[in-house]
Amino acid sequence: MRVATWNVNSIRARVGRVVDWLVKADVDVLAMQEIKCKESQFPMDAFHDAGYEVVLHGLNQWNGVAFASRLPMTEPATTFTGMPGFGKPGDDGMLPLEARALGVTVNEVRLWSLYVPNGRTLEDPHYAYKLQWLDELAKQTEQWLGENPDQPLALMGDWNIAPLDSDVWDLDVFEGATHVSAPERAAFAAFERIGLTDVVRPIVPTGYTYWDYKQLRFPRNEGMRIDFIMGSQPFAELVKDARIERNERKGDAPSDHVPVVVDLDIATPSPEDDDDRPMFW
Repeated sequence: MRVATWNVNSIRARVGRVVDWLVKADVDVLAMQEIKCKESQFPMDAFHDAGYEVVLHGLNQWNGVAFASRLPMTEPATTFTGMPGFGKPGDDGMLPLEARALGVTVNEVRLWSLYVPNGRTLEDPHYAYKLQWLDELAKQTEQWLGENPDQPLALMGDWNIAPLDSDVWDLDVFEGATHVSAPERAAFAAFERIGLTDVVRPIVPTGYTYWDYKQLRFPRNEGMRIDFIMGSQPFAELVKDARIERNERKGDAPSDHVPVVVDLDIATPSPEDDDDRPMFW
């Protein structure tokens, strides 16, 4: 089973690229972040025509997460226990929950598409929100691992953290900035302490996943590695290959992120097993 994650930076602006890549790369399940639309605005037909069903969580033109899958998806969840909100309190006094998390189960594998808050600056309230969001997610993940230790689990998406110095092109540029601060890196490391592993880095030790549109960052390879697939031990044991699709940053109107892909040693149904499945072979 081939699984990928991609911050698409507006699915309506990039639906052609995303669907073409899905078919070309023979991806079974894609986790998307920053879809930037509500369900009524999502370009479902293009995915359906290519043989993919979509589950999404989008509230407005900001944030938003989704899955596109050729395999059945079950147990959708749009929040995790303790997930904090951000913004202006509602009439009930509660902070609104943003569309940043979506979980589904595919082929008995539990997958989450995550768009971790950016943080903005070290002094911004969004930074404290980011750290709280990650802390609550880590607590919930530890509970999931305890309740279902044998189920493969992966937290995939845009983590907005560069955990190693080598994950940015020039650490001096980020002095006093988010993404590389000690508290953020400690928050990322917490997931490793409770049993998750970056399943891509052992196979692809170097390479960035994000390049800003400004200042010729991509031609100069001034990027960051901030998109990760963090898997439990049962998930990591299934991984047989991985790659970062750097070429998807090229061409017309690309996202500023590229797909990160893993191949799992799990059989998937062949097209002949489902008479209702669109045929592309």
